Amino acid sequence: MTEASRFPGGADVAWSEHVVVRDGVRLACRDWGGPGQPIVLLHGLAGHAGEWDVLARRLSSRYRVVAVDQRGHGASERHPRDLSRAAYVADVIAVVDQLALRRPVLVGQSLGGHTAMLAAAAHPQLVRALVLVEAGSGGPNPNGPVDIGGWLDSWPTPFPSREAAAAFLGGGPVGAGWAAGLEERDGGWWPRFDRDVIVRSLAENAQRSFRHEWRQVTCPTLVVLAQSSFIPAQEADEMLQQRPATMAMSIPGTAHDLHLEQPGILHTALSGFLENLA
Repeated sequence: MTEASRFPGGADVAWSEHVVVRDGVRLACRDWGGPGQPIVLLHGLAGHAGEWDVLARRLSSRYRVVAVDQRGHGASERHPRDLSRAAYVADVIAVVDQLALRRPVLVGQSLGGHTAMLAAAAHPQLVRALVLVEAGSGGPNPNGPVDIGGWLDSWPTPFPSREAAAAFLGGGPVGAGWAAGLEERDGGWWPRFDRDVIVRSLAENAQRSFRHEWRQVTCPTLVVLAQSSFIPAQEADEMLQQRPATMAMSIPGTAHDLHLEQPGILHTALSGFLENLA
């Protein structure tokens, strides 16, 4: 199926929807086509594949770009039983396999970056390179599920309009990006996810660290952090100490959703990194 992307700030560009099914779970993917090195884009918790539209459009002139609605999100399965980190990783590998994406670069923001990191650690032969956008090795964070649940509970759903949702969710390109993931039904605009599924997706990150998996990553890696980063400075420093060859940069004037705030700068950073891959 071909759709017209009408993401705020981006031109109308055709992308094809592919559905990957793994273990009975439906995964919706936006395939932007494009030549060259495959790139898989993974959104963060409570996000959606459309967050990447502006960046994907720019990258697709040179690269084969696929953005995934991860399980429990967007157009994918709303209520999957398995919300383990391993399930998210297996989904990525299924997308890579079923769409014949040979040794892709995995690019993930926030929890999507964590998924990308775990996939690169577990399947080094399948991943060409790794880009973490506001993502780290993570954990343990016992307060994470409660904090996220409280934040989602604060949403005054249904929103009366997408514009109202965008204003509540931060305004500007960040609010517009989040609001683009809503669906209109029952007289209002609702999230395309289940609140409890989102909270349960953080269970493992609340309980343990994944530093061991970070050390197992062998592919070239770029870490892109915001000036007002969600990643604690100590965690970022430890990551670079554990893997000194990692490239890292910070984008001034940005916060956690830097891929929405500054897609142009992120595109420049990614392009430079990709061009230097052997």
